[in-house]
Amino acid sequence: MPDETPADLPIEARIATAVEQLGVDTVVLRSLSLLAGNNEGEEFLLVVGGEHARGILEGAPVLYWPELWGTRALLYVWNDSAIAGVTAALQNQAWRVREMATRVAATRELALQAEVGALLTDEVARVRAAAARALGAIGDDLEVIQPLLKDPEIEVRRGAQQGIDAIRKRRPAPATPEEG
Repeated sequence: MPDETPADLPIEARIATAVEQLGVDTVVLRSLSLLAGNNEGEEFLLVVGGEHARGILEGAPVLYWPELWGTRALLYVWNDSAIAGVTAALQNQAWRVREMATRVAATRELALQAEVGALLTDEVARVRAAAARALGAIGDDLEVIQPLLKDPEIEVRRGAQQGIDAIRKRRPAPATPEEG
């Protein structure tokens, strides 16, 4: 990147600066490359990961962080070339990546109801909760979310209720006999 973006800026500002310097398509492409497990260089890692990326650059284990940061960047920069990457991220081995991919699917209103719905039975409570909330944004099937209202984890029950409430809010009110 031609100009260095301070890693301590909020992510929105870091991504906006990268978009100004590189363009939307390049930032999306490089974010997807991180999501795919590729190395996009220190500067770009600092853009998407901020101060936390310094730890990796100083030798901390990489784990799933670049994949997560690449996915999170898609909350702030987008083009439709990212749909396949987000779809794949919903099946990532790292639960944090799966969780973030549900947020992106919801934010970008992607037609991934079946893929997100598959995460309602994920082994990780945070992923189940995020999937229920995402389906509230992109789905219309209350019945698929309702079983989570009895999940042993309160966070999942809350996510399920939020998803159900969102669907109900979007649905038109049923006609009353006087209106019919």
